[in-house]
Amino acid sequence: MAAFNDNFSKQASIYVQFRPSYPHELFDYLQSLTPQHELAWDCGTGNGQSAIHLAEFYKKVFASDPSEAQIQNAFSHDQVVYRVEKAEEPSLASRTVDLITVAQAIHWFEIEKFYESAKRVLKKDGIIAVWAYGIPQVNKEIDKITQDFHDKTVGPFWQPQNKLIAQGYTTIPFPFREIEPPEFYIRKRFRLDDLLGHLRSWSATQKFIDQEQVDPLDDLKQQLSAYWKDPNEIKNVSWKIAIRVGKLAI
Repeated sequence: MAAFNDNFSKQASIYVQFRPSYPHELFDYLQSLTPQHELAWDCGTGNGQSAIHLAEFYKKVFASDPSEAQIQNAFSHDQVVYRVEKAEEPSLASRTVDLITVAQAIHWFEIEKFYESAKRVLKKDGIIAVWAYGIPQVNKEIDKITQDFHDKTVGPFWQPQNKLIAQGYTTIPFPFREIEPPEFYIRKRFRLDDLLGHLRSWSATQKFIDQEQVDPLDDLKQQLSAYWKDPNEIKNVSWKIAIRVGKLAI
């Protein structure tokens, strides 16, 4: 058990270091939809990337995740309260939440049970938003290599839930009055090792390493070096955010 916990803590640490943060414009848009700004719930908060953004707009942010390792690696903030608990069983009072956010996590939930809890805790005029991002985009040559790495090299190690992200969350149930959001992108400037670190943070990459006992990033780095000749060169990287937004169907 100790070995498992050490491995999970290591993965959580990699997640913190290399996962991109979400654009300020996304949270500015979401807060504009809620009449009140008392309480936001960031569910499946991971390391709290969304939670600390929400704290700019809401007096209190309740950030929950079932992983103690993730919570231990979370960003601290005076307005954010972290809890280790399941998305389906929040310790929140009914009709108290102005905004629920789920970033890169709902595909791991018992979705129907989570929605029951979401409907219970949301205020009548509250908003729910769930989103995810997929494979980073750099340029045509690099994108083909990273796509092959995603689909073929670590492809067998993705869990079925990850396919929901590839489908842009269009196939998940969403029993709310849907609101059509604008498009949002995550944009970063990466060196080669930054991109490799991000790909290492993928759960499928971690499973590949654990099972095969080799690092697939070594071969990938060689492939990418043909198009990223100077590893210290900084390139623009982007991820399109797939997002669904809604309110209670009253």
